[in-house]
Amino acid sequence: MELSERKQKILKAIVDLYIRTAEPVGSKTIAQLPDMDFSSATIRNEMAELTNLGFLEQPHTSAGRIPSPTGYRFYIDRLMQDYRLSVDETQSINQAMELRMQEFDRVMSKVGKLVSQLTDLPAYAMTARTGNVTVRRFEVLPADRGSFILVVMTSDETVKNKLIKLPLHVTETDLKLLSAVLNASLTEIPAEQFTPELLDRVSRSAGAAAGLIPIIVDYAVHVLEECGKSQVYLTGQNRLLGHPEYQDLGRAREILGALDEDTISNLPAKLDPNSSMQILVGPENVAQELKDTSVVVTRFDIGDGMQGMIGVVGPQRMDYAQITARLSYFAEGLGRMFGKPELPSGNKEET
Repeated sequence: MELSERKQKILKAIVDLYIRTAEPVGSKTIAQLPDMDFSSATIRNEMAELTNLGFLEQPHTSAGRIPSPTGYRFYIDRLMQDYRLSVDETQSINQAMELRMQEFDRVMSKVGKLVSQLTDLPAYAMTARTGNVTVRRFEVLPADRGSFILVVMTSDETVKNKLIKLPLHVTETDLKLLSAVLNASLTEIPAEQFTPELLDRVSRSAGAAAGLIPIIVDYAVHVLEECGKSQVYLTGQNRLLGHPEYQDLGRAREILGALDEDTISNLPAKLDPNSSMQILVGPENVAQELKDTSVVVTRFDIGDGMQGMIGVVGPQRMDYAQITARLSYFAEGLGRMFGKPELPSGNKEET
């Protein structure tokens, strides 16, 4: 929907003021702004039209206006100005990111805490795969009498093994045939393609070891599911209680109850894969309980088919420009920290 330049200027002023004060904004307040050259009556009429169009809401009859989710969305897409980080902010973030740790999960947990401290909002950090994990190779190795070791090697370099008791009599030759059949039929395909029809064909080719196919496939699917799970680090949920929107304990309890690792782990399915920074406003969120909140998230490449994500959850009245700038700065630093190093100039690959 297109808005006149005057409506856009008034809407931007209302969003900026509400972000700073958490108080409904009236026409007299806007008229007093140094760059606002409209009368209070004109501003009041424009605010009424913006309310009818769904860009503003009026919480009380005689109160000022606050932005609606539609208003925030228009502000984010069309009106928000870039936020310039101060020298102190860049130094603070740089110092935080210099805390390199050995274990990646500890780093991500620390990142979540730092983001929460810098934004005064609940923050999360998570890792997710950019594609399907598949089995690269099966190995079926004879062990003690009546058992064998199943080794599953995946496309993300994970190696898992399990000792399996033989429920039937099979020879070492039978196990070699089984290994060959598994590697010919069940590698380099995602788990959802392990269909009953495919498994039936594999079983018919496995000879005397056909009865082992369900056991092996169950374990392989379990390994792939574990490899594909996102690791989520959520922190700072209690920071919501410091914002005016959540002074009502019933509302705060509802949101805090919904703000968990399961909700956050579902976010990648909602995000645009072609955008590194994304903002979900109000009803755009995945959980009904979060319909009055906004989520800001950015992504960065880790390498080896992995992607990192850092984000915050908070009231729709958040300073989107400042938060996106801070998250972008974090993401750029983490991308350099964890991404694959570039080849030296003298050893670049030929194209």
